[in-house]
Amino acid sequence: MALIGTIAVLIVILVILISTIKVVNTGYVYVLERFGQFYKLLEPGWHLTIPFADFVRKKISMKQQILDIPPQNVITKDNVKISVDNVIFYQVLNAKDAVYNIENFTSGIMYSTITNMRNIIGDMSLDEVLAGRDSINSKLLNIVDNITDAYGIKILSVEIKNIVPPEEIQNAMEKQMRAERDKRATILTAEGQRESAISKAEGEKRAKILQAEAEKEANIRRAEGLRESQLLEAEGKAKAIEIIAKADSDAISKVNKAIIDSGTNATVIALKQVEALKELSQNPANKLILPVESLKSLGSIAAIAETLNMTKNEDDD
Repeated sequence: MALIGTIAVLIVILVILISTIKVVNTGYVYVLERFGQFYKLLEPGWHLTIPFADFVRKKISMKQQILDIPPQNVITKDNVKISVDNVIFYQVLNAKDAVYNIENFTSGIMYSTITNMRNIIGDMSLDEVLAGRDSINSKLLNIVDNITDAYGIKILSVEIKNIVPPEEIQNAMEKQMRAERDKRATILTAEGQRESAISKAEGEKRAKILQAEAEKEANIRRAEGLRESQLLEAEGKAKAIEIIAKADSDAISKVNKAIIDSGTNATVIALKQVEALKELSQNPANKLILPVESLKSLGSIAAIAETLNMTKNEDDD
């Protein structure tokens, strides 16, 4: 019996010793009270406490936490009843204040958010609420964060998850959105047609300009070709006349040479020259090119021809 009693005493002592050891996990802080008063905060790790004197008042998570607020009915400035639900991200910075300054800090955060959300949305119309989520979130964050400073809690973010207007409002909004989409589609179609018409007109204008430039270039080339053809034709005619004149001149020179070689006197030569000139002048295609010396001698040739004619007439008489 004594042995059993001794073992029981040892077991009790062992249990008491084990209970004096407190192990705090990472990310948590224990609020320790001694004889009913706040004593200290137990950081992550193991700690020895006094049995029956020390008591862990609360285990506080120091990690970032999420508080989901259920949907709340809110009336807007234009008397539209909507349903709004939020989500809050917060973190405990001072575990002592979170335990002793408020009975339940999560409830304090929730009701502070709901109350101020109704105040903010109540001063806004439905359109402003639907278009101003960021503004509402910012205002709620500033207000709730100032309130929770006394709790040792930091509000990191306040987000509106959903805004649900009444069913008739939703139907009206859908009709409005459908009308806006149809309007935008009509505007885009009209703009596309206008751009197409402008592009088509510019293309036709460019084509006409290019066609006019091509016709102008063709006319210029045609005129240049005609001019070149006329110049070549004129040059050919001039060359032909020059060749004919040269040939006639050579022929006259040969005749004169033949007459001189045959001993014919100068009078006969002159008459032959006059007859040759007369024959040349009868052809309209011939052009006579006479040197200045020939022009000077025409008078003497004409005089000789007249003398010979007079002599011939006297003999006939």
